[in-house]
Amino acid sequence: MDQISIDRIIEMAWEDRTPFEAIEFQFGLAEKEVIALMRQEMKASSFRRWRKRVQGRKSKHRQLAPADMQRFKCSRQKSISFNRKS
Repeated sequence: MDQISIDRIIEMAWEDRTPFEAIEFQFGLAEKEVIALMRQEMKASSFRRWRKRVQGRKSKHRQLAPADMQRFKCSRQKSISFNRKS
């Protein structure tokens, strides 16, 4: 996997409203694989902070999320393409 894809997966994993299912749909990585990637690519303290943040968060799991939450990203988030704002 190239560095651009890894960076985007990490970015999506940090976003509150992006469920793991969106990462799996776009990159083919299941939640356990995303967690392993985050553990490998991040400093230990950053990984622990991220893990604490997402554990049990309803918006990170589509099945637990409210029925009206249909988008993959926050409405205030700008589209980013190759590190440029669209």
